[in-house]
Amino acid sequence: MSVEAETKRIPTSQEGEEARVDLKIWNYVFGFVEIAAIKCAIELKIADIIENHKSPMTLSELSSTLGCEFDPSSLHRIMRFLVRRRIFGEEPTSYGCMGYVQTPISQRLMAFGENSMVALFLLENSPVMLAPWHLLSARVLENRMPCFETSHGEDVWKYAAANPNHSKLISDAMSCAARVTISAIICDCPEVFDGLTSLVDVGGGDGTALSMLVKAWPSIRGINYDLGHVVSVAPTYNGVKHVSGDMFDSIPNADATFLMWVLHDWGDDESINILRNCRASIPKDGGKVIIVEAVIEEDDGDERKDIGFMVDLVMMAHTSTGKERTFKEWGHVLSKAGFSRYTVKPIRAFRSVIEAYP
Repeated sequence: MSVEAETKRIPTSQEGEEARVDLKIWNYVFGFVEIAAIKCAIELKIADIIENHKSPMTLSELSSTLGCEFDPSSLHRIMRFLVRRRIFGEEPTSYGCMGYVQTPISQRLMAFGENSMVALFLLENSPVMLAPWHLLSARVLENRMPCFETSHGEDVWKYAAANPNHSKLISDAMSCAARVTISAIICDCPEVFDGLTSLVDVGGGDGTALSMLVKAWPSIRGINYDLGHVVSVAPTYNGVKHVSGDMFDSIPNADATFLMWVLHDWGDDESINILRNCRASIPKDGGKVIIVEAVIEEDDGDERKDIGFMVDLVMMAHTSTGKERTFKEWGHVLSKAGFSRYTVKPIRAFRSVIEAYP
């Protein structure tokens, strides 16, 4: 009896494309799984536990630390997925079996890591902030009450003022983003702050960003300016004075004003109002407004810039009029606010530093 050798048929280009589409669509269908698994690891403080272990950590050791050693099967399934997604890694232990180790990504999931993104992750994936996403289609079709207000009965700022726990979640998240962003600014464009003796951080939250800037430039006198319920619980920093107020009314005087992730929360009219108040608070000669925001470009195919477009949809879900802006749109609001010129310098990821001059 003869045996015919099997020949493997090479897929056509169309079949190969269909296979890629199948893979993509299944990943979209179950895209929430990765977020849920990472949130689980954050809540269990797995990255912190592995970091403190100082060597590859077995499933038995990890489950014992977490108190689930009698049935570690669920933990094994979570870790198997996260290792496969390269959130955590695996290396041989001194016992000869495999153990879990940190990766550059998991180090960002430590509660108190230098570049921790935990607070921002927990804010954006909290039930309060996830609920508005289910209303995007209604916003597109009806374009009336914003998603957050429809979900919670008031805008995100009023909600935070009435709910201290959520206000702290926002403050912690902004501090988290500030630590990463300010480090990039200090590294990539330190000349922005040279020669300044005073600086107002408008909407500065708990003062994390300003405290880092004042530490890097001790000659700067810092004023952290935000709403009363925010600055009233802000920690004390050397060289930083907390001042309560409303940026839509006025802004304290200084050599320069600093706005990081503030203007994208507001539409053009509100942003122009804020910028006019900033311009009024700085010297006509030598003063400037320093803005840290995304500058998106629709014809830029660089996938690294996709984050800016993602955050633009975050603004649609979480604010009434907020949005990310293109270079042209930034030029429009700055011109309308009375600024004669401005420069834009990209820093890491999707952010840029904009310097606007009267």
